[in-house]
Amino acid sequence: MDTNFIDEVEISVRSGKGGDGMVHFRRERFVPRGGPDGGDGGRGGTVILEVDASMRTLYSFRHKKRFQAQDGKPGGPSQRSGRSAADLILRVPPGTLVYDVITGETLGDLMVAGQPLEVAKGGRGGRGNQHFANSRNQVPRIAEKGEPGQERQLRLELKLIADIGIVGAPNAGKSTLLAALTNAKPKIAAYPFTTLQPNLGVAALDEETSLVLADIPGLIEGAHRGIGLGHDFLRHIQRTRVLIHLLDGLAEDPLADFSQINTELALFDPQLADKPQIVALNKMDLPDVQARWPHIDKALRKLGYIPMAISAVSGENVRKLLGQAAQKLAELPEQEISTVPVYRPAGDLGEFHVEREGKGWRLRSASLERAAAMTYWEHDQSVRRFQRMLQNLGVDVALRKEGVREGDTVYIGEYELEWQE
Repeated sequence: MDTNFIDEVEISVRSGKGGDGMVHFRRERFVPRGGPDGGDGGRGGTVILEVDASMRTLYSFRHKKRFQAQDGKPGGPSQRSGRSAADLILRVPPGTLVYDVITGETLGDLMVAGQPLEVAKGGRGGRGNQHFANSRNQVPRIAEKGEPGQERQLRLELKLIADIGIVGAPNAGKSTLLAALTNAKPKIAAYPFTTLQPNLGVAALDEETSLVLADIPGLIEGAHRGIGLGHDFLRHIQRTRVLIHLLDGLAEDPLADFSQINTELALFDPQLADKPQIVALNKMDLPDVQARWPHIDKALRKLGYIPMAISAVSGENVRKLLGQAAQKLAELPEQEISTVPVYRPAGDLGEFHVEREGKGWRLRSASLERAAAMTYWEHDQSVRRFQRMLQNLGVDVALRKEGVREGDTVYIGEYELEWQE
């Protein structure tokens, strides 16, 4: 088995924290009351997944599972803003599906080269005290800390993108056929389950036209329930547009195998059963298979198929088979590939939930927890600003309704506040 082929992995990503805004006042000779000039913090780095057409596997994520973008730099005096951090770009192969492990939500389906998906947005930089000056407060000792970064658990699942998929029972000769049609070099041997991962190859029809073929490992009864790594193999077929259904000419009952494979496809995903199929009986270089061909040909024609007889070993009719598959592909309507929009987590500042925690109260709100993390608690003006925000959102009313009392502890994220009327 080629351990370099990885088609599913879980990773952890964290965007960068925004740089802190600064509390600072101009200090110049002969200017005894310089105004506020604290600069803003820089934006934290965003984590972005981007499709790299040269990749064919998720192997690069096998050993490193945690990724963190850099934080933004803090603001400086004289209204100098901190430097924003560079975005962290993680390369993934075409056909990568991205899921949120916690919520199960599908975040993106990455298929087009260069297609980006923002999975953790960098925290914005905190504002310096230059922004808080007004006619009533000309000496604002208030600024914002940078917004915390976002952390997410992601599951990446690869579904190979190929024009044509080669399916069939174990040992039908799929890898041999792929090698005969393309420049691929899959592992080939005369025993079942030689192929334990899909193989890709490119077949040239002419100087201007080429097709991507995928050799899908042999499917067995129960594959739709995951038996024999069935789910791992079947999901790769979902991306293909035309199937070459290869029958083993030496199998005990090739027609039974044909029926079984189609049943597994339909049970896993009904749309798979509707994909165009070119049916071919392999190993026609052997006399026993030649003798069986008329019966198999007649039976398949009754089912509405026009089968072909080939030999992947000798090359008999393999180019003709490829031509038939290419013709089927050309007859299909042009496939529309939609670009997945950049993911931006939703968040309503007004959404919160109050619950009892020990002898205190827990205020749950992702947005309010971020706001608390951006507050300079050592500055009284910053604290009062945060309190006004809670009042405007109705948090004080909700806490009183739940029964909060003077001196009770209110938890917001990692912060503990003492309730005062």
